[in-house]
Parts: sequence; C-alpha cells; structure tokens
Amino acid sequence: MRILFITASRIGDAVLSSGLLDALARRHPEARFTVACGAVAAPLFAAAPFVEEVIPMVKRRRAGHWLDLWRRTVTRRWALVVDLRGSALGWLLPAWRRRVLRSSWEPRHRLFHLAGLLDLDPPPPPRLWAGAAQHEAAARLIPAGPPVLAVGPTANWAAKQWPAERFVTAIERLTAPDGILPGARVAVLAAPSERAQAQPVLDAVPAARRIDLADGRADLVTLFAALGRCAFYLGNDSGLMHMAAAAGCPTLGLFGPSSELFYGPVGPRAASVRGPRSFEDICHAPDFDHRRGDCLMLDLDPDRVVAAARRLWTTPAQA
Repeated sequence: MRILFITASRIGDAVLSSGLLDALARRHPEARFTVACGAVAAPLFAAAPFVEEVIPMVKRRRAGHWLDLWRRTVTRRWALVVDLRGSALGWLLPAWRRRVLRSSWEPRHRLFHLAGLLDLDPPPPPRLWAGAAQHEAAARLIPAGPPVLAVGPTANWAAKQWPAERFVTAIERLTAPDGILPGARVAVLAAPSERAQAQPVLDAVPAARRIDLADGRADLVTLFAALGRCAFYLGNDSGLMHMAAAAGCPTLGLFGPSSELFYGPVGPRAASVRGPRSFEDICHAPDFDHRRGDCLMLDLDPDRVVAAARRLWTTPAQA
C-alpha cells in the first residue's frame, strides 16, 4: 500500500501537517509513505520511521517543480494521494483515493483545516521524529547543567520580527534571580542566513551562559532534538516556534502581522502573545503594505511578554 503525502514548502506549515501524516501512519501501519515537500523541510520527514522516500520540491519557473513531481510519481499506483497544497497533481496521478485540500478562510486554527480533510476530530497535534544520532548530537550541543531558555529572535519577514533589544530585555528578566529561569543558559537559534539579525542577542548573552545555535553546525532534526532539551522557548512566529512546541518545550510565540488564530504554536504547553493591536488592526489598515521591511510589532512591549511567559510557566501541561 503506497500513500503519497504532499505538504508545504515552509518549515512552519510542514510541522503543522506532521500530525496528519502521523495519524495516517497509525491508521495504515502497513503503508509505505512518500512525502513531497519543500527542500528546506525535507529532513523533518526523512526522520520518520515509516517514510520510505522524501521528494524535495525545488521551486522552478512556470511551475516546473510540479512537472518534476508528476514525472517522479506518475508511474506508481497510489492507494491514497493526500495533497495539502490544493494542486491539480492529486487528480493527475493514478490513485484509488484522493484527498485534496481546498483553501479556506474559516476562522479556525490551521490544524482544524488539515484534520477536516481526513475527518479527524480532534485534530492531531504536530509530531516530529529524531533518531539516536540526532539525540546524541543534541546532547553535545546542550549538555546537562542549568536549564536552558531557547530564543528564536528572527523570522522570514522583517515585519514580524520583534526588535532584538526587546529580546535582550526579556531574556534578562526571565533569567534574573526573580525570573522563571534564574541563571539559565540561553540558546539562540536562527538560520545561518539570519545570523546578522540574531547577532545583537548573541552578543548580549554572557559567554558563560550562551549557546550559539545560529551558526549552521546543527541540522534541522538535531535542532528539534535540542529544543526538546530546553526548559522554555521564546520566539517570533516561525518554523522554529512550531518545532519547539512539537518538541514539548513550553513555547511562547510572539505575534504581530501574522495570525495566532490560524498559526499559533500547538503543544502540551504553548501560548501566543501580541500587543494591543489585533492581526486585523495591523494587516487591514489602509497603509498596510506586505512589502514593507520595518517592524510591525512595536506595540508589543517586554512587560507584556514577560507576563505571558510567567503565565505559561505556571500553566499545567495539557494532555
């Protein structure tokens, strides 16, 4: 039994879809899975024990990446094709059954949209995988010792990146003697291409307590395993935020020009915080321009973030 699972290009959306893949694997333990996704997210699915093949989709002009995927999959007979990208491909492959996601702006979390495709209620939470090698590498990156506050100060859009100096203030208060993690080590995570944005935060953390995970030495799955060793995660709306929540790390996501209703972190202990302006206030304003590069989160102050972190820290984990 072969199942083709077509999912997102971006890490965050791919993580959110992982619970659906896990639910399918539990429903069909005899199945062999092929996953097609963006190249950057591919390692997350390659680590799943039931995945036989991962096809990284490298974007090409004139939708050439879809033609590439069709060529690689059309010669097989699929028991089921699940297409979370709503493409025509699901209808062009030989398959006994198809489930193709349609776009929806129903005001519910993305997980509900995905779960509705397979009539799953409640929606399965994200589920990622790491092998022994990745867990061993993570233990070297974050060895036993004082607890670790993980921080994700970057994002793929400057408008949803909280200012670095505010991250520094929040870190100082959360690791102060009266903070939730007094004296904690601080792990700063970012893609190597985002290191310049993360550098002010790295520079502000004392060397004895700093763990630099923005240098590219750890692969994506090892970073996921490392997040599972952290005591708390604080970061912008990003793929790392969703990975931290999936790792079971208490995760506080910072939101501004993106919607926590649709894309808030999901995990045993996860929450979102924003300034007094709603997503609609920001993105439906007459002067809003998605091409702008300035921060749209200046109304979110450190006091509000630290208070939200304290609330999450004292909130029991949900089953």
